Amino acid sequence: MKNFKFKKQTILILLVGTIFLSFSFKSNFFEVAKQLEIYTTLFKELNLYYVDEINPAELTTKAIKNTLKDLDPYTNYYNEQQVEDAKIRREGEYSGIGVSVYYTRKGIQIREIYKGYSADKAALKAGDIIISVEGQSLKNMERDELSMLLKGSPNSTVSIEIERQGKIINKQITREKVEVNPVPFAEMIDQETGYITLTRFNNKASSEVKKAFRKLKKEGMKKLVFDLRSNPGGSLLEAINISNFFVEKGKIIVTTKAKIKKWSNTYKGTNEPLDLEIPIVVLINGRSASASEIVSGSLQDYDRAVILGERSFGKGLVQRYRKLTYGTQLKLTISKYYTPSGRCIQELDYENRDDKTGRVPKFSDKGINEFKTENGRKVYDGGGVMPDVEIKLSKKTQATKSLLKSKAIFNFATDYFYKNPALASVGNYEFKDADFESFTDYLKTDTTFLTKQESLFKKAFLLSENNNISKEYEQIKEKLYQNKIEDISKNKDILKTVLQDEILKRYVYKEGVYTYNLKNDKTIAEAVKLLKNEAKYQNILSVN
Repeated sequence: MKNFKFKKQTILILLVGTIFLSFSFKSNFFEVAKQLEIYTTLFKELNLYYVDEINPAELTTKAIKNTLKDLDPYTNYYNEQQVEDAKIRREGEYSGIGVSVYYTRKGIQIREIYKGYSADKAALKAGDIIISVEGQSLKNMERDELSMLLKGSPNSTVSIEIERQGKIINKQITREKVEVNPVPFAEMIDQETGYITLTRFNNKASSEVKKAFRKLKKEGMKKLVFDLRSNPGGSLLEAINISNFFVEKGKIIVTTKAKIKKWSNTYKGTNEPLDLEIPIVVLINGRSASASEIVSGSLQDYDRAVILGERSFGKGLVQRYRKLTYGTQLKLTISKYYTPSGRCIQELDYENRDDKTGRVPKFSDKGINEFKTENGRKVYDGGGVMPDVEIKLSKKTQATKSLLKSKAIFNFATDYFYKNPALASVGNYEFKDADFESFTDYLKTDTTFLTKQESLFKKAFLLSENNNISKEYEQIKEKLYQNKIEDISKNKDILKTVLQDEILKRYVYKEGVYTYNLKNDKTIAEAVKLLKNEAKYQNILSVN
C-alpha cells in the first residue's frame, strides 16, 4: 500500500512537471509568434504608407543586424552573397583572379597578390584600385555587389581599369581556380627541426598539415615548430583531427556544452596518430583564436607540446550555420567548448553585458579556476590559453590597437614600395628605427588612422560655425598627433615587425616573408633553442 502511494505521488509530480514544461513551451512559442506578427504588420504598414520609397531587403537586413548586435559578435546573418563568401572561406577554393581585397567607396583595392595566379601574371600590385569592371564604374557600389565582380567561371576573361599612383591602367585578366592553402609554408629550419604554419582551419586544414608533416619527416625532421600565430580558427572537426595527429586515439580532444542536448558532445580522437613522440613547440599569440585554442589547449592538457608565445585570444564559443529561407543563413553560437582538463577558455561574458554602457565583463573578473594537465601541471581558465613559455612583448596601447585595425600600415607599405622599387638584399633586410620615424611622419598625412580623441575633435571642429579658431584647431590637432605617436611608440617592438612583414610581402610575396622569418623571427628562434635543450623541454612538461 505504501509503495502504491509512493508511485501515485511520483506519477503526480511527473504529470505536473510535464504540464508545466508544456505550458512553458507553448508560452515561449506564443511570445515568438506574437513578436513576429507585430513585425510583419509594422513592415506591411511601412511599405504601404511611408511617404518615401523604402528598400524592403535593406530594411529587413538592418532589423536582423540590430536584433543580433547585443548577442556575441560571432552570431551573424548572411544574405545570399555572404553565404557564398563564407562557403569559399570554409572550402578554401573559388574561381577568381588570385587576390585579397579591401572594398572602398572608390572601388576594389587590392590588399595582397597571390603568387602565380592571374592577377600576378597580369602584373597587378597591392595598392592598385580597380575602378571599373567591363566598363562599369565601381564608385560608391555596395560591398555585396563589389564582391561578385571578380569571381566567375574558370577561363572567363574580365576587363578591368585600375588606378595606380594617380595613373589609369587597363588590364584583361582570365579567371582561374584559386586554392587557398591553409598551410602556405612548411620547411626545415635546420637539419632536424621542421616548421609548419597553419593560417586557418578550413576544410583542407588537417589534410594539408598531414601532407606537410610527412614531407618534413622524409627530409629528416625530428622536432617540430607548429605555428598557429594569428590563426583565427574555423572548423571544429579540423581542429579535432589535427590534435589527434599527436594524441592517442580514443582520448578526449574537446567537449562542447549546449542548450540543445544533441549539440552537447564529447569529441575523441578517432584515428591513429601521426606521431606520439616527436617534440613539439606550438606558437600562439593574441590573435590565435577558436580552433587554434582547441589544438593548443588539448596538446597542453596532455603535456604533448610546449606552448610558446603570448596568451591566445580567448574564444571558447562554437558556431553552426543554419539555413534560412531564400538562400540566406544564420551563423549562431550553439555551445561553449572545454579542453580535456575541463577548461573553458572563453574570455568575454556576453550574457552579462552592461545594458547602459555596453561593456562586456570578463569571466576572470569573478576569479579563475585551476585545472590539471595529464602530468599534473596547473593550468587555468578565464580567458585564452596561457603559454608555458611566454614571449614578453610590450602591452598594446589603445592607439596601437586602433592603428592595427586601420589601413595606415598597408598604405605606408604601398608608399614605401613605390619609393623603393627594389631592396638591396631581402635576406638582410631590417626595418630600422629610422624607418619607424619615417612611418610616424607618414601618419601626419594618412587619414585612415585617427584616435578616438582625434575623431571627436575633428567632428566638433567641423560642426563649429566659428571660422576664427582654425589656428587653435591646428595647434590642438598637432598636440593630439604627438600624443598618438607617443602612444604607438610604446609598441615599437610589435609595430616594427608588422611593418617589416607588410613591406617584404610587396617584394617577395607571403612565401618570401615566411622564408625570411625562418631565419629572423625571434619567437621561432626561441622555439628552436628550446627544442635543442631536451632537459629544459621535458622539465617544462613535468609537474609544476
